Amino acid sequence: MNILMVYPMYPDTFWSFKHALKFVSKKASFPPLGLLTVAAMLPKDWNKKLIDMNANQLIDDDILWADLVFISAMSIQSESADDVIRRCNKLNAKIVAGGPLFTSSSEYYPNIDFLVLNEAEITLPLFLKDLAEGKPKHIYTSEDWANITSTPLPLWDLVSMNNYTSMNLQYSRGCPFDCDFCDITVLYGRKPRTKTKEQIISELDALYSTGWRGPVFFVDDNFIGNKVKLKKEILPAITDWMTKRKNPFYLNTEASINLADDEALMLQMAKAGFEAVFIGIESPNEKSLIECHKPQNTNRDLIASVRKIQQFGLEVQGGFIVGFDNDHPLIFEELTNFIQQSGIVTAMVGLLNAPKGT
Repeated sequence: MNILMVYPMYPDTFWSFKHALKFVSKKASFPPLGLLTVAAMLPKDWNKKLIDMNANQLIDDDILWADLVFISAMSIQSESADDVIRRCNKLNAKIVAGGPLFTSSSEYYPNIDFLVLNEAEITLPLFLKDLAEGKPKHIYTSEDWANITSTPLPLWDLVSMNNYTSMNLQYSRGCPFDCDFCDITVLYGRKPRTKTKEQIISELDALYSTGWRGPVFFVDDNFIGNKVKLKKEILPAITDWMTKRKNPFYLNTEASINLADDEALMLQMAKAGFEAVFIGIESPNEKSLIECHKPQNTNRDLIASVRKIQQFGLEVQGGFIVGFDNDHPLIFEELTNFIQQSGIVTAMVGLLNAPKGT
C-alpha cells in the first residue's frame, strides 16, 4: 500500500513566518507533527511519503503514486486543502482526511472518500480494521478522549529536518480554561491529558538521535494545564536529560498568563532549558477580556505579569485579538502602548474569529 501524506500550505500570516524564514534560509517553521504521528500508527509494511507543501511542491506524480492520500489541516489552511482535494478528485485518488479542519467542518467536504475525525488514536484503528476487511465507512468519529500515553513516536525520517527552523513535540492536550473564541476545548476537552515522562524522554531521544540541535517547540496549547505533574515529574526529567547532553535544544512552548503567579514553576522551566513562551494576552481592555470569558487575564496587572515572566529568563511572545464588542476606536493605540511598555519582542495581532463550536 502506497500512502501519500499531504500537509497543506499556510497562507501569508503570522504563523507562516514567510518573510522571516528567508533570513535563516529555511522553508518552513515546524514539520507537521500530527501527520508524522499518524504515519507511525499505520502498518509498518506500507510505503509512506510525506509532502509538506510549506517546504516542498506537491506534483501530480506524487498523487498518482498513492493508493491513499492522507491530508490533515487546520482551518487557516482551508484554501490550500481545498486545492489538494480538487487535484486528488481530478486524478481519482482516494482521500483520507482528519485533523482540526475536517473534524470541525466535515459537512463541507462531501468529496472526501474517508473522514477519520477527532483523535486518531481512537478513530484511525477503526478505519484501518475496516479497510483491511474491504468495508471502510465514509466517516469515523468519537466522543471519547484519547489516552495519549499510548501515542507513538513521530516518524521523523519522513521529513528533511534541514527545511525547518524548529522541531516540535507534544506533552499534553486540552486546556482547563474555556475562552469564548477558542475551539481547543471543543477539539480536545477541558481536562488536560498528558504523556508520561518516559514518553517525553523517548521523544527527546528520538530527536537527538537524528542529529537535530537547536529549537524544539512543545506544541501544547497550555503547557502548564497540569502544574502538579509538570513540576513533580516532567520538568525534572527534562532538566536531567538536557544537562547530561549539554543542553542541545532551545525549548519554547505556549502557556496561560497565570504562569507569572508560580515562581517555582518559572524557575524550573528556565532550568530545564525553556527560553520563550507564547501567551494569549488577547487585549489590554479589561471589558473585552471579561466579554470573552478569560478570567485568568482579568483582575491583574498584565504588564507586570509579562515583566515578571521575563525576569525569570523566559521571553514572552504575545498573542492579541482585536474586534471584541467592547473594543473602542483607541484599542489599536492602547495595544501598541501595551506591547512597548511590557517589552514583548514578538506580538501576533489577529482579528476576532468564530470557529465552529465556540
